[in-house]
Amino acid sequence: MTGEGLEAKSLFRILSINVHFYTCHLKSIGRLVIGHNGILSTPAVSCIIRKIKAIGGIILTASHNPGGPGGDFGIKFNVANGGPSPDTVMERIHQVSRTLEEYAICLDLHIDLSRLGRHDFDLENKFKPFRVEIVDSVEIYLNMLRGIFDFGAIKSLLTGPKQLKIRIDAMNGVMGPYVRRILCDELGAPANSAVNCVPLEDFGGQHPNPNPAFAASLVDSMKGGEFGFGAAFDADGDRYMIMGENGFFVSPSDSLAVMAANLSCIPYFSQRGIRGFARSMPTSTAIDRVAKAMKVALYETPTGWRFFGSLMDSGRCSFCGEESFGTGSDHIRDKDGLWSVLVWLSIMAVRKQGVEEIVRDHWAKMGRNYFCRFDYEGVDGKAAYYLMRDLEAVITDKAFTTQKFSVGNNIYSVEKADNFEYIDPVDGSVSRKQGLRIMFTDSSRIIFRLSGSGAGTGATVRIYAESYERDPERHNRETQVNNSL
Repeated sequence: MTGEGLEAKSLFRILSINVHFYTCHLKSIGRLVIGHNGILSTPAVSCIIRKIKAIGGIILTASHNPGGPGGDFGIKFNVANGGPSPDTVMERIHQVSRTLEEYAICLDLHIDLSRLGRHDFDLENKFKPFRVEIVDSVEIYLNMLRGIFDFGAIKSLLTGPKQLKIRIDAMNGVMGPYVRRILCDELGAPANSAVNCVPLEDFGGQHPNPNPAFAASLVDSMKGGEFGFGAAFDADGDRYMIMGENGFFVSPSDSLAVMAANLSCIPYFSQRGIRGFARSMPTSTAIDRVAKAMKVALYETPTGWRFFGSLMDSGRCSFCGEESFGTGSDHIRDKDGLWSVLVWLSIMAVRKQGVEEIVRDHWAKMGRNYFCRFDYEGVDGKAAYYLMRDLEAVITDKAFTTQKFSVGNNIYSVEKADNFEYIDPVDGSVSRKQGLRIMFTDSSRIIFRLSGSGAGTGATVRIYAESYERDPERHNRETQVNNSL
């Protein structure tokens, strides 16, 4: 569980309430596993659930939003496969909550979350003996990574004669212990490579969202040219940002496509093979071109990691990601920021190239997908609903598909427009009205979507714009990414 928004005592109190809620209805919970000092990254939660075959895990997190008493806070439940709850589970929890008549709070159940080890309790003979385990927050996750990557190659990159200098910003979330233990202690990066590694309840007053706007100090450090690789993480460690020397920014969609094209650099994939790729619908189609070149299946899903989990559990997908700085694979069932950073370092170690050179080489081979997102937050809910309803009526009218739009010297002809609908190839379930898509004949797209997450009150309307450029002479234009308006 990630406890970045609570003191340890409050953390355990909430965990106790939730554990007794599930105990009352499942009659089977007798073991609770908590990270040292109440801290686990979201990827580590998924890893541990799968490792110990738990029925699920409760995650307390502000994610990538402001934390602390005046900030955001959320409770998530990951199921037995280690991934976020599907809609059916959430609906069942909601139904049970409406019939719940009482819950128990064990006021005298005191646990020192700073002390590793097991603690056994007899809860007044109401339930079977109850065990609480405080585990090393990093060790189980680290052991998993050792079986995925060539740590020797990465260590040589960070410590060899041509040492790559890196800058890693944990943004005062839960990633501090992971960055220091894995990148510094295990892989040899100097201790001063890692900054903001002390987890704070309010993230030091900062917004722990790993993008150029909120990770501005990392951007400034990278622009100086001293470091050849930079990365930042969000508060619970499932999202990340990659930067190259002189402040070269890698967009999330480009990162996804470049990683997909170079998975053979990772022992895990070179040995197991690649079953398929997946991306969320709003994410750039850059990875689609990689899938086509590699003759690998590509799945386009609604936003939400649970859709990827279904594909992975069925053996259809090995690697996936989304435009909001989240990438992962079938090693767990959630997005994984540090894993993504290690993928990039592995690619650099094998190809002996810097971040910018790798990305530009990818563009030269595949073309560049220019991509940007605009967030309109705090929109009146009713107004947002009518906006989307009226816009859908316009774009789904037959006459709209004959439209052409002029932007500068470019003419964009509409090829297709719809409200995205997804039929899960695993169970046949249908997810309707997942976002309005306008697709043009040159592979450009405009997407409109109502989002269920974000800081503040009211609805969030997201607009995504994507334009494909094959000509290498036109790969140097500036683009805007993740702008909140």
